[in-house]
Amino acid sequence: MTHTVSTLYCMPDADPLDGLGVRLGPRGGELRVWSASASSIELCLFDDRDLNWVAKTIPLTKGAGDVWSVTSKLLAPGVKYSLRADGPNEPGHAFDPSLHLVDPYARGLWRTQNGEFRAYVQPDDDFDWGGVEKPRIPMDHAVLYEAHAKGLTKLNPHLPEELRGTYAGLAHTSTIAYLKDLGVTTIELLPVHQFVSEQRLIKQGLTNYWGYNTLNFFTPHGAYATREAQSGGAGAVLREFKGMVKLLHEAGLEVVLDVVYNHTAEEGLGGPTTSLRGLDNKHYYRQTADGEYVDVTGCGNSVNTATPAAARLILDSLRYWANDVQVDGFRFDLAATLGRDEMNEFQTDHPLLLAIRDDPALAESKIIAEPWDVGMGGWQVGNFPGPGTARGWTEWNDGYRDRARDFWLTDIAADRANGTAPNGIGSLARRLTGSAHVFSAERGPLASLNFITAHDGFTMADLTAYDTKHNLGNGENNRDGTDNNHSFNHGVEGPTTDEAILGVRRKAMRNLMGTLLLSAGIPMITAGDEFGRTQRGNNNAYCHDSELTWVPWEHERWQDDLLTVTRQLIALRRENPALRPVRYGKWGETVPSATQMDWYNKQGLAMSVEDWDSPEERTLQYLAASTPEFEPFNRILLVVHGLEDAVTVTLPEHEGVHSYTLLWDSNDPDGGGGGEHGPGSELEIAGTSMVLFRAH
Repeated sequence: MTHTVSTLYCMPDADPLDGLGVRLGPRGGELRVWSASASSIELCLFDDRDLNWVAKTIPLTKGAGDVWSVTSKLLAPGVKYSLRADGPNEPGHAFDPSLHLVDPYARGLWRTQNGEFRAYVQPDDDFDWGGVEKPRIPMDHAVLYEAHAKGLTKLNPHLPEELRGTYAGLAHTSTIAYLKDLGVTTIELLPVHQFVSEQRLIKQGLTNYWGYNTLNFFTPHGAYATREAQSGGAGAVLREFKGMVKLLHEAGLEVVLDVVYNHTAEEGLGGPTTSLRGLDNKHYYRQTADGEYVDVTGCGNSVNTATPAAARLILDSLRYWANDVQVDGFRFDLAATLGRDEMNEFQTDHPLLLAIRDDPALAESKIIAEPWDVGMGGWQVGNFPGPGTARGWTEWNDGYRDRARDFWLTDIAADRANGTAPNGIGSLARRLTGSAHVFSAERGPLASLNFITAHDGFTMADLTAYDTKHNLGNGENNRDGTDNNHSFNHGVEGPTTDEAILGVRRKAMRNLMGTLLLSAGIPMITAGDEFGRTQRGNNNAYCHDSELTWVPWEHERWQDDLLTVTRQLIALRRENPALRPVRYGKWGETVPSATQMDWYNKQGLAMSVEDWDSPEERTLQYLAASTPEFEPFNRILLVVHGLEDAVTVTLPEHEGVHSYTLLWDSNDPDGGGGGEHGPGSELEIAGTSMVLFRAH
C-alpha cells in the first residue's frame, strides 16, 4: 500500500478525515469518528451528576471514508460522552459493545469514581492570548532544558503550596526567574498528554511518574493542574495549561512537549480497552495476520502509522497543540516506530515523517526525534528526513552521549586500571564539531541534539559516582534499566566524604557540562544536572513520584558553584557564534554560518594521525572561526586534555590571531576566566580539563 503525502495527510477539501471529534455549530455538536471495521457505533451522553448513568444514546451513521457521524443539540459545551462500538468477532478485532470508549479526538476528559474516563465537549476557544506570540528561538541559539512538569517545582520553596508541582507553578515568577537566570531558552516537558499508570505498576503500588503511557493525544494531564483547576473540570485544566504557555512565552521561553505517539495506554492484548482498540484494533495497532501484536516499542502495542487514520490522528494532534495551545515543538518518543511501513520496516521517506516536517501548520515547530525503538532495524540515528520545505528533523545523538561519557569517565577508569586509555581524542573531536560523520551535509550540525543525560538513565552527578545501577526500589530485582552506563565512580561506589574523590567527581561534571555546551549542535540539559542532582544510583526512576525524582531547590555550596559554572557556559555559548554553527564548513570554501576549523596538538602544531588516535596523546587545541551571516565575526580556542596528569601546551600561532583571552577553565570550581596569553606562549593545563579562550 503506497500513499503520497499530498493525498494522505495534507487535508484536501474533500478529505473525509477532516473534522474528526466534536465540532460545535448552529445545529448543535457534530461528532465524527473513524472506524473501518465497526458494524455499529453509538454515542452515550451522561447525566451531569452521575458519570456512570447513561442519560441518552444516539446511533452514529457510517459515511464516506469509514467516518461515522452524528449531529445533536445535546452535544453541547460541557457535556460528557463516550462511544460504544460493535463489530466482527474475528482475529485482529477487539470489539466489546459493553465498553465505554474515549473519543480519540476528545479535547478534555473527566474521570469517574471507578477510574474510567469520559470525553468532554470543550467550549469554543475563548482563551485570551493577549497578543503574546511564540518566541521563535533560532535553532542555533536554542538550549533545551528537559524537565518534569510536576517534579521541577514540587519542592520550590518560593511557590505557594497549592502551586507546587503544577502547570501554574511552572509559570510562576520564581520558576521563570530561575530558568531565565540559568540562560536556557526552551523547556522540554516530559509527557503532558493525559496518561495512566500501567496495570503492573498499579498492582505493585507504584505509579508511572514519567508519563510515557498515553490515554489521549489531545488532553493535558489533569493531575498536573492545580486543585482549583481540577475541581473546575477539563475546561479549567486546559485554561491553566494555556496560561502556562502564555506566561512562559511572555518571558521569552519556549515550550516543547515530549509526545508519545508510538504506543498507547491500552498495553498488550488483554490490557485495558479504553479507545483505539475498541474502535478499530485491526487498523490502529500493528499486528500479524492472526491478531498478535507486533510490538516494536516494548510497551505492549505499537500504533500502526502505515494506516491513514492512525497517521492522521497523530498529525491532527500535533496541529492542535502547535496552534490551539501554541506550543513550540515536539520531541517524539521512539520516533522510529512512526516511520515504519506496512511491513513494519523503517523508511526515511515515510509519509508521516515527511508530513510532520513539511506541514505548513507545523512550520514554526521544533521537530526532534528519539531516533530508535526496540524492533528489528530500530536504531535509525542519522536517517530521519533532512530539509524539505522545512528545515528537517533534529535527532537525539546517542553516539555523542556515549563518546562524551567514555572520554571523561570510562577511559579515565581504564587508564587508572591498565596504565593506558582505550581511545584517542579523535572520536570526541568529531562530536564536538557537530557529528558530520552521522548527519549529512545538507542537514548540518543542527540535526544533532546533543545530550549527556536525559530522564532515562543516570543523572550527571550519578555518572561520576556509580559504576552500576541501583534500582531495587523499582520492584524488579534490579533487572530493569540499562547496564551500559558509561559511568565511573572514581574509586568509591556512591556517597563518600573523601575530598579527593569528591573533587575529581565535580571536575568530571564540569567537563561533561562544558563538552555539552561548547559543542556544535543543539544542547539539552536534564533538569537538576546544572547543580549535580542525584537519584542515588537509580537509572530508571520512572516509577518514583517522590523526592528521589523531584528537583531540589536547596543546594550545598559545591552545587551552587556548579550552577554558576553552568550559567557561565550557557552565556559563553550565546556570546560566541563560533561555538554554534548552522552549517558544516567545507575545506577551501567560505560557507555562511559555518565554522572554519583548525586543529593543533599540545605543541601548537597541526594534528597528525598519531595525535588523533593515540591513547597517550589525548590533548587537542581546536581553533574555530565563524563565517558571519547574521552575527559579528568570532573566533575561539578550545583546549581539551583527557589524561589525569597535567600537560604543558603551546598556544597555536595562526594568521590573524594576536592574543587569547581566557574565558573558562574546568579545573577551577568557579569557572575561572580572565588573563591574556600570546600565540606561542606555554600554558600548563590541569589533568582532565577543558580551557576556553576567545581569540583576537
